[in-house]
Amino acid sequence: MSKIIAITGASSGIGLATALRFAEIGWTVYAGTRHVKRDQEQHGDKANLHFIEMEVTQPESLERAFTLIEQKHGHLDVLFCNAGFGFLRALGQATFEEIQHVFDTNVYGVMHTIRAGLPLLRKSEAGHLIATTSVGGLVGQPLNEIYCASKFAVEGLLESLATYYKPTFNVDVTLVEPGAIATNFNSTVLAHVEKTGGLRDDEYKPVLDTYIDTYSKRNFVAQTSESVAEVMLKLVNMETKPLRIRTSEQAEAFVQYKVSQDPTGLEGMLRTRKLQLNM
Repeated sequence: MSKIIAITGASSGIGLATALRFAEIGWTVYAGTRHVKRDQEQHGDKANLHFIEMEVTQPESLERAFTLIEQKHGHLDVLFCNAGFGFLRALGQATFEEIQHVFDTNVYGVMHTIRAGLPLLRKSEAGHLIATTSVGGLVGQPLNEIYCASKFAVEGLLESLATYYKPTFNVDVTLVEPGAIATNFNSTVLAHVEKTGGLRDDEYKPVLDTYIDTYSKRNFVAQTSESVAEVMLKLVNMETKPLRIRTSEQAEAFVQYKVSQDPTGLEGMLRTRKLQLNM
């Protein structure tokens, strides 16, 4: 019997690459998207791949999707909370509406997805909850403070869930932390900057100019979405699932100072579990 994975944010980038790779090896894949017809037309010839509406800012959309999966299969083996977007704007520049939009998708969207999908994960023999964060969920970066805050929040959310999901529900929890990815993610970020006034000539501009210049030089060979999908495949087949996993050597090097004492996050999480739950 094939295993079942549901992926949010699967219309492009890491989500789509993961959906295609898992379908290729025989998993039943539910690829969450806001553009079902478009994505089905482009990739509908792939066996085992099913595009399904999953708008993570709308809990009712997620409820419908997981109800359908339950009716067809009765359980879910892997839930991959991947939907999210980048945001390059200083706190002093961003509007409240922009900040709320980032958190609605990157944080509350993950919460909505987990709330809707957990009952099905619990029905699996061994469920696995995964969320895409970023090296920006571990290391704060200039002009990325709003984005990093959203990813730090998801890191705290899943680290907390990991303290009891495995012993209580037999659900492993993992944070996937990429660095620079060669997708339309980065171009979308810069497109948003242009759409909302471009690089403003204010007190933040010298910092932003320097950041963009050094970012381009540091990430001239970005990781592909397909290589992240291979990391995902390796991850779900690990006997002992890590709490955290970076997806490239570049990402590993970037966060080394922060994670050197506990690279996978398991040691600290297990210590907390023992300390607070005696498990």
